[in-house]
Amino acid sequence: MAQVIEATAQNFDTLIAADHPVLVDFWAEWCGPCKMMNPIIQELAEELGDKVTICKVNVDEDADLSVRYGIRSIPTMMIFKSGEMVDKLVGATTKRDLAGRLAAKM
Repeated sequence: MAQVIEATAQNFDTLIAADHPVLVDFWAEWCGPCKMMNPIIQELAEELGDKVTICKVNVDEDADLSVRYGIRSIPTMMIFKSGEMVDKLVGATTKRDLAGRLAAKM
C-alpha cells in the first residue's frame, strides 16, 4: 500500500525529480477544503501505488516552498514529472478529475 509522503524543504527536490508523476498537495491543518481532499488523496495513493508518488506540503510548516511556487490559496495541487511542473489545480476537486489528470501524465 502506497503512503502519502510528507514533503519538506529537505526532500522536496528529490521527490519531484522522479520520472513518473508526482502529485504535491499544498495544504494546511486549518483549511476545510484541504481536509475534504485528504481522503481522496489517500485513496489515490493506495490505488495508484508505485505509478505515482503523492506528497503533501504543510504550508504553515514549509512556508519557503509555498513562496517558491507562488501558493496563494489552498488546497493547491501540482503534478511534477522529472522536476518540471506539468499541471496545477487550485481548490478542491473530485477524485475522478484528479485521477484523470494523473493518468494523462503517466
